[in-house]
Amino acid sequence: MRLCIRFVDRIGIFQEMLLVFAERRLNVEEIEVDAPNLYLDVPTLSGELFPTLRDALSQIDGVLEIFDVDILPGMRRRLYLDALLAAMADPVLAVDASGMIVVANTAAATAVELSEPVLRGMTLGEFFSDATLHEELIHKRFHVPIHEVMLKGKPFLLDSRPLADVAGVPSAGGLITLHAPSRIGERLYAVQHVEETGFATILGESTPIRALKAQAARAAAVDAPLLIYGETGTGKELVAQACHAASTRSQAPFFVLNCAALPENLVESELFGYAPGAFTGGQRGGKPGLLELANHGTVFLDEIGEMSPYLQAKLLRFLNDGSFRRVGGDREQKVDVRIISATHRNLEQMVAKQTFREDLFYRINVLVLSIPPLRERADDILLLARLFIARAAAQARRPPCLLTVAAEKALLNNPWPGNVRQLQNVIFRAITMSDKTLLDVVDLDLARSSISGRDTLSDSAAVAHDVPSLDEAVERFEKELLQRLYPFYPSSRKLAAHLKTSHTKIADKLRKYGIR
Repeated sequence: MRLCIRFVDRIGIFQEMLLVFAERRLNVEEIEVDAPNLYLDVPTLSGELFPTLRDALSQIDGVLEIFDVDILPGMRRRLYLDALLAAMADPVLAVDASGMIVVANTAAATAVELSEPVLRGMTLGEFFSDATLHEELIHKRFHVPIHEVMLKGKPFLLDSRPLADVAGVPSAGGLITLHAPSRIGERLYAVQHVEETGFATILGESTPIRALKAQAARAAAVDAPLLIYGETGTGKELVAQACHAASTRSQAPFFVLNCAALPENLVESELFGYAPGAFTGGQRGGKPGLLELANHGTVFLDEIGEMSPYLQAKLLRFLNDGSFRRVGGDREQKVDVRIISATHRNLEQMVAKQTFREDLFYRINVLVLSIPPLRERADDILLLARLFIARAAAQARRPPCLLTVAAEKALLNNPWPGNVRQLQNVIFRAITMSDKTLLDVVDLDLARSSISGRDTLSDSAAVAHDVPSLDEAVERFEKELLQRLYPFYPSSRKLAAHLKTSHTKIADKLRKYGIR
């Protein structure tokens, strides 16, 4: 039976209380003092003897109340502490000032394939098989920067913190936590991806988009490499995220690497990581790459067509058996990661020209999705435009606008070489730069958002080779330019304002070239 005795402290009161137990030959196995309460564990005390014992204890000066409890507070704390340590997925060690392990959780025992009782009393040097690390932690009193260590051939990031004693002197030992790269990847993914994912984020109701969603849902269910084709701005990363969210790997990380945005050496270190001392300026203990961080998850390689031949060979080896080496490392690592690739280039033509490895092409070309450009899904243009208007208006803290009939027609007739991203930028600029409640063609400024003017210049330059004079080449260029711009600025005054010239001059040119 376990008791709690509430008392008023005075000299000799504990001795008098224990004497009552001794007179009745009751063995007190455990005592905890948390003034004004005294807790006792008395296994031989029965319910029949308790009233007599309570009466005897009540006669002692200073004893206020006696009642039974289910568990002693210290025992309760130990139970919760053990449950807390057992629930932690990261290995945790509490060590004394000499580097001897005092407490180890289940994850730490699993990492070194030993039992928890065996770990208690083991030194850090024995645990890590590294006497130098042991000495460094003790010498620096556990003030050591986070760095990588190895346990049973597996990498962990070691995070050490000193434990302060009652006087505040950091000499009582330290607390060591070991983080596996995959666990770090899960946390990074949780922090970076809080927005909604899934096929609901792929906006559109047109037939091509419905077909794409259906194909993507089937591809997501198959755990095989996926290749996504699509022009710039069509949302290849969005589709890749949706496929990951609908796959069996949805609870694991999803990381993105743009192969065209970084030099070859940085792409290699970001994807595969690097070993300690691989190059000047790197982290002291090395760095895990996206493949390690995304273990059991997905890595999305955007613009894989821009990957160098050297990295193509290294990626091919990983796709063959899931193994790789860090930059500057000599240890083989193996992870379970699904690769989703994307490109706007024709990889088959690149293979024919020997600028892309044929064997890698067949490794990543298991499942294929092709995202339709915006010009092939005209039914979605106005739907997307209204959605982007609502979002942009919310960001600008103003009421949503409406599109005029002319503006809607201009949006539908625009070729959209930049696809959905270009449409979003056009709407955002119009909302930001205009205070109108109705957006017209002039507010959209579609000509400025298009690169078609460059095409006109290059085309006109080519035509100039076939004309007999400079004047004729200039006239052809003027005519093509005015024909392209007039649908977006359907009056001589609007077109003149855009071209920064007089409306009389523009009117004369329109009549000259028969543009109505």
